[in-house]
Amino acid sequence: MEKPDLSGRIALITGASRGIGYFLAKELAVAGAHVIAVARTVGGLEELDDEIQRAGGSSTLVPLDIKDMTAIDRLGASIHERWGKLDILVANAGVLGTISPLGHVEAKVFQEVMDVNVISVWRLIRSVDPLLRLSDAGRAILLSSGAAHSAKAFWGPYAASKAAVEALTRSWAHETENTQLRVNCVNPGATRTAMRAKAVPGEDPLTLPTPAEVAARILPLASPALKETGLIFDVPKNGFYRYQMPEAVRD
Repeated sequence: MEKPDLSGRIALITGASRGIGYFLAKELAVAGAHVIAVARTVGGLEELDDEIQRAGGSSTLVPLDIKDMTAIDRLGASIHERWGKLDILVANAGVLGTISPLGHVEAKVFQEVMDVNVISVWRLIRSVDPLLRLSDAGRAILLSSGAAHSAKAFWGPYAASKAAVEALTRSWAHETENTQLRVNCVNPGATRTAMRAKAVPGEDPLTLPTPAEVAARILPLASPALKETGLIFDVPKNGFYRYQMPEAVRD
């Protein structure tokens, strides 16, 4: 897929201070979008802003803990007040939790995984859905994981959270299929990130694509020319998309 022209578009991305979110924010800005970058880590956001400015782009930094649900509500209101619409949403922020038997997972850990990976995503949808509908080509990209389907032993909380994200994506896509809004999920695959290193500590990171490489492959889903909605896009190592359409969507 070719890189899209996003000139004049407003893009909101969470988890933008590192990993895939950091590099996807840069890709969006280089493509012409004004990037609203959300993350807890101020230093990472400031570094991102420097990179975007050097590339000739522009950004607005929003230091925000994605677990602060009322702050997410205020964010939608602020975007409406300043720009009157939103063109692109990338719900990227996520946590792994612990790799552990389900019966050993602490309640606070399970709650955090659900708060960050699921509840905050729903809260974002609720906050910016009206803004995306005001765009002539609203695009929502929600980050999932192959864990949602493999449901490996010891990955229960994370797998459940990403399966929930995929269900939200498909429902939202059905609700908006007669609008200009396109809603899709992305499984970025194994990527050379800190989260992956924590999950699979014995793995050689040099065998994995970098976050920058994966971000470049995700970028076309923000294109105004995109037609697909309600799909789960996989990003394999060779750089080509392939997508799966669950039976519920085909029906």
